Amino acid sequence: MALPHLSRSDARFVWVLSALQLITWGSVFYGFALFMAPLEAELGMSRAESSLGFSLMLLAEGVLAFPVGRWIDRGHERAIMTGGSLLVGLAFGVHSSINSVSAFYAVWTLLGVGLAGTLYPPAFAVLTRRFPQHFRRAIIILTFLGGLASTVFIPLVAWLIDAFGWRGALGALAIMHLLVCTPVHWLLLRNAPQRAVLASSHTNHPTLMRFVRQVKFWQLGTFVVLLMGVTSALPAHMVSLLREAGMAETWVIAVPASIGVLQVLGRLGLYVAEHRVDVHATNRWVTVLIPLGFLTLLIGAGHGTWGVLFVVLYGLGNGMLTIVKGTVMAQYISREHIGSLNGLLGLPMALARAAAPWLMGLLWSADAGYTQGLWLMFAVSCVGVAALWSAQKSPRL
Repeated sequence: MALPHLSRSDARFVWVLSALQLITWGSVFYGFALFMAPLEAELGMSRAESSLGFSLMLLAEGVLAFPVGRWIDRGHERAIMTGGSLLVGLAFGVHSSINSVSAFYAVWTLLGVGLAGTLYPPAFAVLTRRFPQHFRRAIIILTFLGGLASTVFIPLVAWLIDAFGWRGALGALAIMHLLVCTPVHWLLLRNAPQRAVLASSHTNHPTLMRFVRQVKFWQLGTFVVLLMGVTSALPAHMVSLLREAGMAETWVIAVPASIGVLQVLGRLGLYVAEHRVDVHATNRWVTVLIPLGFLTLLIGAGHGTWGVLFVVLYGLGNGMLTIVKGTVMAQYISREHIGSLNGLLGLPMALARAAAPWLMGLLWSADAGYTQGLWLMFAVSCVGVAALWSAQKSPRL
C-alpha cells in the first residue's frame, strides 16, 4: 500500500517507522497488564503498588514530552529515538533481574524516559518535519499500525511468559528493542532536517491569553485531560479486569487483543464518515462510547458476554477518541495557536495519565474487585463528555 503523494522511498520510511511504533507500544504499554500478576506474586506487591509502576512510567513520559519535542525540532530526531529505544531495551534487561519493589519502580520510570523519545509525539514530529506537505497521511498510517499493538503483543507476551517465565519474557523484549528498534532507528533517521521545515510563527502572547481566559478553553481542556486519564487507566488492568468479569482464560487474552483491530476499525469509520456526517455530531456521540462501555461492564459484572460488549465499545470508542482529542482545540478554539494551546495541557495530561491507573489499583479489593474504580472512571468520563458537549454549545471564539 503506497501513500498518496509520497515517493516509494518515503512510503518505505513511514512503514518502517510504523513497525517500530507497533513494537514499542505493544511491548511496553500493553505488555504491562500481563506482567502484573506474576510480579505481584514475586515481589509481594498489592495491586495499588504494582499500578504505581505504570503510573510512574506515564508521568516520566509526559513530563519529558515537551523538551523532547524541542530537541527534535532542532534536528536531533536520530539521537532522541535511537536513545529512547536503547533506554527501553536496557530497562527491560534490568527488569528481568529485579528483586525489589524499589527496583521495579526505577525500571518503569526509566521505561517512561525511553518512551518519551519513541512513542507517537516524537514520531509525529519526525513525519511533520520530513513531509510537511503530506504529514497527515503519514501520521494516519502510524495511528493505524499503533492501534494494532495490543492485537499483536498481548498474545505474544502471554506466550513468552508461558514459555520462558516473566523474567525470560522481559529478556526477550529487551533483545527486541536492542537488536531491532535501536539499530533500525539509527539507520532510518539519517539525514534529518536540521531545522524545522514548517514556518514557525511567533505566538502572540496577548492573543493566546485571550483564548485561555475563555470558558470554552477550560471546558475542552477538561474533556481532553479527563478522557486521557480514563483511557490510560485501563491497559494496565485489562487482563485482570476481564478475568474478574467471568471470562475464560483463553478469552481473557483474545478479547483485549482484539481492541487493536476495533480501534483501527473505529478510525476507518470516522475517516469515511467525516465528509458525510456533521463533524460536531460525530465528536459528540463518539465520546459517549467510553462511559457506555464502563456502564455495560458494571451492569454485567461477572458475566463474560458483557465483558465482550465492553471491549467492543471501548475499542471502537478509544480508536475514534484519539482523533477527537487531537483536533478539538483546532476545531473550537484556534488552528493558528493549536501547538501552544495543546502544550498548555501537557502537564495536566501527564498527571491524569499517571494518576488514573494507580487509582484503579488503589480502589481494587479482593471482595469488590474493580467495581469502585469502574464507577469512578464512569463518573469521570461522563464529566469529560459533558464538558465537550457544553463547549460545543458555546459560540466559536
